[in-house]
Amino acid sequence: MATYTITELAKEFDITPRAIRFYEDQGLLSPKREGPSGRNRVYSARERTHLKLTLRGKRLGLSLSEIKHLVTMYDSPKDTEVQLQSFLEVLAKHRASLEQQREDIEIMLAEIKSHEDESRRLLEIAKKAK
Repeated sequence: MATYTITELAKEFDITPRAIRFYEDQGLLSPKREGPSGRNRVYSARERTHLKLTLRGKRLGLSLSEIKHLVTMYDSPKDTEVQLQSFLEVLAKHRASLEQQREDIEIMLAEIKSHEDESRRLLEIAKKAK
């Protein structure tokens, strides 16, 4: 069975060992401990997959609790219909949130453009008055 060190995983996924320890603190990873006083972390293929799922969730903008839910589903019995339905619900909720943010950004950009246009208009009036 393949095992990985924290350094190997950090290098493979282009993240810091500190980030991996953070995910461990959050309960997303549970490596075995070896060596003197259990100092060395040893990650199994399953832990590597957990890290991969965690990083994928992070890229999607999911919260740590949503990511933890997905990682937990990965460990549950393979009822893929339930897992996929749950994943779709998480994605739908996240999509709605992002679409709302996009709408808010579009409104703010329109307001900024309006202020820019008004400022340019006032500058032109000031230049003509000189």
